[in-house]
Amino acid sequence: MREEKEIFGKYLSRHNFRDTPQRELILDVFLKSKEHISAEELYDIVKKLDPSIGQATVYRMLKLLAEAGLAREVDFGDCVKRYEYNYNQPHHDHLICRGCGKTVEVVDDVIEEMQKRVAEKFGFELTDHAMYLYGLCENCRKKRTNKFVLTTYFVF
Repeated sequence: MREEKEIFGKYLSRHNFRDTPQRELILDVFLKSKEHISAEELYDIVKKLDPSIGQATVYRMLKLLAEAGLAREVDFGDCVKRYEYNYNQPHHDHLICRGCGKTVEVVDDVIEEMQKRVAEKFGFELTDHAMYLYGLCENCRKKRTNKFVLTTYFVF
């Protein structure tokens, strides 16, 4: 976590931003979060630790963390921007359950190679990409199957 704090401190200095206790707290909470976290979720955690921090501060801070390369914005198709830790992380794609919202991070060399081949086929040089695969997780498929049990009625 020390390396990330140094990177963020250098980023702030390069852009003539001050390092404040509020920014430090938000950074600490974000770095400890292992989930894909929304600004609202991060704000709920941070405001319990320091009620003086406003929601706008959290939104601005997440933008700064993304610009500094420490966070990456992810969009799982539910109109909620989430952020994930991004520093020194291998590229990964996401499986997203449309039933419960469960996400699974997927690292697959075959998929990565296929994406490169498709880009080359159409004359593109990839600079970045994100892939989201949507469906139903095993638990939601089971619930869906159990929900539609056929009931037979006899009328006399």
